[in-house]
Amino acid sequence: MPKTAPLRLSSHAVDRPPATLAGLLREWLPGQRWFAGKDRPVADLDVLSTTELFPGCLHLLVHASHTEVPAPGGTPPPGDCYQLLLGVREHVSPRLARAFIGRVHEGPLAGFAVYDALQDPRSAELLLERLRHPGTAGPLRFEADPAMSVPAGLAPRLLDAEQSNSSLVYGDRFILKVFRRIQPGVNPDLELPGALAAQGCTRVPAPVAWFRTAEPRAATLGVLQPFLPDASDGWTLALRALASGDEFTTEAHELGQATADVHLALAAAFPSGGEPVAETDRTETVTETATATATAMTERLEAAAHYVPALRPFVPGLRTAFGALIGRDAGPPAQRIHGDLHLGQVLRAGRDWFVIDFEGEPSKPLAERRSAQSPVRDIAGMLRSFDYAARQRRPWRPEWARRCREAYCAGYAARAGWDPRTKHALLRAYETDRAVYEVLYEARHRPDWLPVPMAAIERLAVRGG
Repeated sequence: MPKTAPLRLSSHAVDRPPATLAGLLREWLPGQRWFAGKDRPVADLDVLSTTELFPGCLHLLVHASHTEVPAPGGTPPPGDCYQLLLGVREHVSPRLARAFIGRVHEGPLAGFAVYDALQDPRSAELLLERLRHPGTAGPLRFEADPAMSVPAGLAPRLLDAEQSNSSLVYGDRFILKVFRRIQPGVNPDLELPGALAAQGCTRVPAPVAWFRTAEPRAATLGVLQPFLPDASDGWTLALRALASGDEFTTEAHELGQATADVHLALAAAFPSGGEPVAETDRTETVTETATATATAMTERLEAAAHYVPALRPFVPGLRTAFGALIGRDAGPPAQRIHGDLHLGQVLRAGRDWFVIDFEGEPSKPLAERRSAQSPVRDIAGMLRSFDYAARQRRPWRPEWARRCREAYCAGYAARAGWDPRTKHALLRAYETDRAVYEVLYEARHRPDWLPVPMAAIERLAVRGG
């Protein structure tokens, strides 16, 4: 394929894509499930880095800037960086029709068709080969755990269920998560599982290989981990139990234990650093943290109420949940946590629970996702997930959710040495904050689901928990 020779470009060799390629990507990107700016038109597209991974496959980091539109809670960010792997061929076979992006007519790619290479089995196989043999390709660095062995020839398949990223499963033995929205820094989905593995925690599949970029700024691009082919996610198992009229309390109790195991290992892996805090200053520091947390929660509430009128009558009652944080028991110390824990982020294989997807909420800045937070945030996320499951079909099963919540907290307490149920004000505040997030999400993306978090909003605002 001689025309691809000019495409061996450094990250500085291309400042902007050819106009026709830019137009194709501007049209294609908003239709992808992992594209974060669907409600903001793409105003411009800049290529930040271009690397030929292997003949016929380009790795691109592109920055999509947006036309500003009014949004609740302030002005949206000006744009996002995305990772693309583009296949380049003169002709695209019918089996790649779904992956087809378009045909370029100008610039270095003139005359070639481009498509999403992650949907091409051959490109997926070659990507795994890059990970099996650590090294560099331009600004890209491929690394691996030398203690782990990945065999050659594993057949790839692209998972359909991904939302914010893309995942490839190889031979039902390994899974490669390719991050789509890229932020500078170490991604927690590489950092935390690696640290947990070093602690001997078996609740999380350890990273086997990964790849990063050094330009334009250092960032994590993808992580390969063991795949659990016989595992089922917690959401599927919970819905199955509900459909069969079965209890889920045993599983919930064991899930609480698994969550505590992960929290304890994270606390050991990331001990608090910095200068010792004098006892006279400690109370002031805790009070300042509680005030800042309550303020941030209140601001999120007000922004959501601006966008969702149904939330407005409950705002006064919900504010009391956040105000109650100030001057109360601060609860367990802040530490590294999962950040987006729910039934879809856990897998059960046999009688064992595993925790996955440590990326946190992709919409939040990476620095915030990597910061120390209260472990109660994770607990509240799981409690809300039980409630969601119980309300998937009528009649709603609030008592089923209540029993699961109790069992989960009891399991957590049995391992962690403290009971989340004794931290009522703290748990109520974090559960309220999560429910407010859910209201805004459902109003924007799934209006038919809005009654689910609104039921929790009424409970938390009127009855206090």
